[in-house]
Amino acid sequence: MSARRSMRLLQVTYALLLAAFAASLSNPASAADTTLKLATRSQVRQDSGEFKTAETTVAWDAQKTAIVVCDMWDKHWCVGATRRVAEMAPRMNEVISAARDKGVLIIHCPSSCLDFYKDTPMRKLAQQAPVVETKIPLERWCHLDMSHESALPIDDSDGGCDCWPPCKNYQAWTRQIDAIEIREGDAITDSAEAYYLMKQRGIDNVIVMGVHTNMCVLGRPFSIRQMVNQGQNVVLMRDMTDTMYNSRMKPFVPHVKGTDLVIEHIEKYWCPTIASTALTAQPAFTFAEAQQPHVVFVIGEDEYETNVTLPKFAEQQLEPRGIRCTIIHSDEADKNNFAGLAALKTADLLFVSVRRRSPPKDQLDLVREFVAAGKPVVGIRTASHAFHTKGTHPEGHDEWQEFDAEVLGGNYHGHHANGITSVLKVADGMQEHPILAGVSVDSFVGSGSLYLVSPLAKRAKPLIIGSIPDHPAEPVAWTHQHGDSRVFYTSLGHVSDFQNEAFNKLLTNAVIWALARPVGTNGDTTLQ
Repeated sequence: MSARRSMRLLQVTYALLLAAFAASLSNPASAADTTLKLATRSQVRQDSGEFKTAETTVAWDAQKTAIVVCDMWDKHWCVGATRRVAEMAPRMNEVISAARDKGVLIIHCPSSCLDFYKDTPMRKLAQQAPVVETKIPLERWCHLDMSHESALPIDDSDGGCDCWPPCKNYQAWTRQIDAIEIREGDAITDSAEAYYLMKQRGIDNVIVMGVHTNMCVLGRPFSIRQMVNQGQNVVLMRDMTDTMYNSRMKPFVPHVKGTDLVIEHIEKYWCPTIASTALTAQPAFTFAEAQQPHVVFVIGEDEYETNVTLPKFAEQQLEPRGIRCTIIHSDEADKNNFAGLAALKTADLLFVSVRRRSPPKDQLDLVREFVAAGKPVVGIRTASHAFHTKGTHPEGHDEWQEFDAEVLGGNYHGHHANGITSVLKVADGMQEHPILAGVSVDSFVGSGSLYLVSPLAKRAKPLIIGSIPDHPAEPVAWTHQHGDSRVFYTSLGHVSDFQNEAFNKLLTNAVIWALARPVGTNGDTTLQ
């Protein structure tokens, strides 16, 4: 080969390398590996009829793959649902961005919000896709298909709001949540246009993410049932979803466990699932509440306004520390009725402020079962006679006269006169107890009447002693061990006590201690 021809070949090669480099800069997806390697999980039915988890890795061409973002609205009628969407959205945006960079088509589907986007190129992109004839009709909503699947493993017949009291149902959404970017080249729709667009682009692979798994993620015209029925290769991103499930409904499991059960249902009957790790290389996303201890407050008394003070205490003292709180009030029309006590089935701690109520037997049985399971209890003031109605209660209702002696370790038998404040001091040898960390007992007095409680149960340990002139001192706060249950009780809890920082710290420390979590030296523990 002549020198001139060799030089010419080098020049051409150099030019081609420059062109390829320039193309890689202008189109990152062309330079990157556009193969999506996805570790899928499914549930495979065995000959015995049981299901066994199976995992396999599939390789999808990013150019033939779409991500469907289902109903990640800016606001939901359920406060809890809105909170979880906002918590998940930033991670979802990272997933979408990584997929977009590889060449995946992003289809945003904020149902019933299309007017907000009507003039955008993203909306017009979906509209221009030609209609496709299908062997199986495209449905506007794909309902539960009992020929293909079993009933859902959770009861969502109440709408699935896990808040208490339940939120009012209304159309709260106006658009997709801002935390998820919509870029040119993405599409926006809430109908079968999604499928038309996929077919126009030769897309056979669909990754579904969004909310809610038991409702829209399964049923929408752009989502799992529809896409599976049309023969698409579908996976659900299991850590980028949530359910509408109320943990006070069957099967009475925590909200996040309810989501897991629906995901398992999908893996059995509809499609495999993947984790966001496949696109982000980060650990799978988990909601904060999955790690949060759950405290259920049961409130029903007419003397000390704990229906006001305790919800405020929970909001200001416990929730900022990573403790999830459910408030159960007695029914105004029937003061013995505590609707929502099924929340105890997923609770980590029971907090009692009740005075002489006899709940329906099935409700009181929930309290008995909770205590029998060895779970912790905190009680204040009238909790010492919470379920003691002196033998009189309506038919079908029940009482627990021994709750004070058996569970709280107390011995309530009356109180001194009202209007006499108690002088408080730390019990001998208890100065270093974690419940008293950062608590200056000398800075407050007992505003309510001093309860007569001596002698306490053998396993009770007094923490604070109260005294009034000319009468024997009485314990006003103590711990007790009832079986495996850690118990704290205080006869304090007058409305004015909650205005004192030391009392709030005492009560906060008691909750954290009862949950068997370490209390900070100054009582400043955060469990998040």
